[in-house]
Amino acid sequence: MQHEQHDKALLDSAKEPLILLVGNPNVGKSVIFSLLTGKYVTVSNYPGTTVEISKGSSSFDGGAHRVIDTPGANSLIPRSEDEKVTRDVLLSRNSATVIQVADSKNLRRSLILTSQLAEMGIPTVVALNMADEAKSAGIDIDGGKLSAVLGVPVVETVATERRGINKLISALGSARPSTFRVSFHPRIQAAIEKVAAVLPPAPVARESIAVMIVAGDLSLEEWLHDRCSAEQLAEIERIVAETQTHFRDPLPYLIGKQRVDQIDEMLHGILTDDERARWSWLKYVGDLSQHPVWGLPVLAFVLYLLYVFVGQFGAGTAVDFIESTVFGEYVNPAAVKLVDRLPSQFVRDLLVGEFGLITVGLTYAIAIVLPIVGFFFLAFGILEDSGYLPRLTIMANRMFKVMGMNGKAVLPMVLGLGCDTMATLTTRILDTKKERIIATFLLALAIPCSAQLGVILGILGQISLSAFIVFTSIIVLQLLVAGFLAGKLVPGQRSDFIIEIPPFRLPKLSNVALKTLSRVEWFLKEAVPLFLLGTFVLFIADRVGTLNAIVKMVEPVVVNFLSLPAETTIAFVMGFLRRDYGAAGLYRLYEEGGLDPIQVIVSLVVITLFVPCIANFFVIIKEHGLRKALIMMAIIFPLAVAMGGIVNFILRAVGYSG
Repeated sequence: MQHEQHDKALLDSAKEPLILLVGNPNVGKSVIFSLLTGKYVTVSNYPGTTVEISKGSSSFDGGAHRVIDTPGANSLIPRSEDEKVTRDVLLSRNSATVIQVADSKNLRRSLILTSQLAEMGIPTVVALNMADEAKSAGIDIDGGKLSAVLGVPVVETVATERRGINKLISALGSARPSTFRVSFHPRIQAAIEKVAAVLPPAPVARESIAVMIVAGDLSLEEWLHDRCSAEQLAEIERIVAETQTHFRDPLPYLIGKQRVDQIDEMLHGILTDDERARWSWLKYVGDLSQHPVWGLPVLAFVLYLLYVFVGQFGAGTAVDFIESTVFGEYVNPAAVKLVDRLPSQFVRDLLVGEFGLITVGLTYAIAIVLPIVGFFFLAFGILEDSGYLPRLTIMANRMFKVMGMNGKAVLPMVLGLGCDTMATLTTRILDTKKERIIATFLLALAIPCSAQLGVILGILGQISLSAFIVFTSIIVLQLLVAGFLAGKLVPGQRSDFIIEIPPFRLPKLSNVALKTLSRVEWFLKEAVPLFLLGTFVLFIADRVGTLNAIVKMVEPVVVNFLSLPAETTIAFVMGFLRRDYGAAGLYRLYEEGGLDPIQVIVSLVVITLFVPCIANFFVIIKEHGLRKALIMMAIIFPLAVAMGGIVNFILRAVGYSG
């Protein structure tokens, strides 16, 4: 939990006025954070993108301000790790002003959070974001009346178009604690007041913490034990237990129901909703894509387009041009000519030899992997911005229930197609520990990252559509079987499936371009240096004989069991440094005629199911501890080799030829 201590230290040490961006998942907080700070953070059209707080600075009204973007939360009585992070930030003593970003299309859900912020007594401004989409859907909100009822400034914004941001900044000077209060049953209200009287002084109103306690917030146990005596804890427990004896229904249910009922009552006269205005062809397509039957052909069509766009055009046309023409005719010959003038043979080999930094490391990264992942990033950005990805959660819910999770788990899986390391952090959006462990395990086992997936599509695109189908079927089958077994073996409970589905829309060119460029920049900064490092390691290992020793050691498994050339061992070893590096090695081997179609599929299956890259491995340790990380590796490694052997046996037995 070092990151939590670090974040708290940063909050405690902040001298500038602090602005917290708080809101439900997928309401545009990160867009507003970027507009206030000029700092780009990943923004997506589905919940769970922000799982750690983002920090930045902004200057307005003649002074500097620190701005914090918190993970999306539906309630300040947490049910998941990301909601707990947001609640704990609000409980810190430096919380100054909150901008609550609300979804204008779903004001009722946003006001639940508003009422909890009001109980905390924190100065607040409400941003009614996505006002344009709400009006298109026939929803009209009287911002003036809402401001009067809440007692705080309310500003209409369309963050993606920068509309209303200046008004929002101006309204910060008028921020104040909301006067709106939910009236609970007299006995519950009395219990809240009694518990508040027992609690020690707190950074926020003690009544708000008392509401959480009476509502059964177990995540507060550590906070209470750090600040209360045994007598105080016993008294709190007695008050809650005694209050419960007066009601048949559980107190958490009653508190939640009374909150929602009074918010519904408040909305009369503030919100009008014309459902007839909601129909459009985009809504029709969106509904079709999440239909349990018709959604399947839509998914197949999307995968086919991805295969053609990335696998054939990106990996075929683009890679051929950059590798054969740009690097083959200009870059590498020029580098060899220049390096040949150097007096040292060692340096010449290091730069342009068999494992040269230029002829192998740079060529792999820029000529082979970059064009493929560039096209994949572009396609992924279009899918993200359209709102298609969260609809997959509806279709996937039944399948993921079999694996001990629910459809919400498809989001980390989809994000894993971008980066498994980042997706492992995103598993925090899952509500139970069991779900987070299973999702982390499956990410490490069977979800290729974007760069690796791009290279895989590139190789399979050069063989045949049937090779793509065979490979995909094997990985999906492995995912289902491993997930089913993990769901049976990992102890714990599965949570209920609740997710907000954004409207289906045409992707905005500026959003897709910004995301694609941001990801390409990330690849150039993070991946290219590792490609060069990996090549350097290979060069040294080759010089001292270690590489040959490793190849000899695993040769019986690679050559005899998997029927692969011994050279594929090098790709597997480097796959631990970066999966796409290993996949790029297989790509080059295939180009040189070193692999037939069966060997391509077998090697790709092994490297996909193989141990995660080193960055992902460290994040797994951070999230679940060293013991669980080692257990996962101990399962994954032999499973990958065994599956490769089985695939090799079956494909040869049926006479598969690609």
